[in-house]
Amino acid sequence: MESVEDLDVFKMAHNLVLEVYNQTQHFPGEEKYGLTPQMRRAAFSIPMNLAEGASRLGRKEYRHFVSIARGSVGEIRYQLILARDLGYIQVETYKRLRAEFDTIAKMLTGLAKSLARSV
Repeated sequence: MESVEDLDVFKMAHNLVLEVYNQTQHFPGEEKYGLTPQMRRAAFSIPMNLAEGASRLGRKEYRHFVSIARGSVGEIRYQLILARDLGYIQVETYKRLRAEFDTIAKMLTGLAKSLARSV
């Protein structure tokens, strides 16, 4: 089995973490303990759960962590809507990030199905 860092979904998720950090860096100071850390946490939870799951002993456990990662995609989807509606990110940035997170969600679903078939 290849390393989790070699998976396209992991690479894409990691790049989006960097993008979320970059975008939230420009949020108002009042969000220092609000939306900024929440968005960052949801974003980095995706590749972190993939890494943790891949390090587990069984595919069933790995699949569980893939499911948790997919849940984090749901969180960040709403957080992006909120950031857009509060004017913290531009509509075009929202659309681009939303599309990329939607792609990650599909990839995670595919990974979970693959892991389920081999249990």
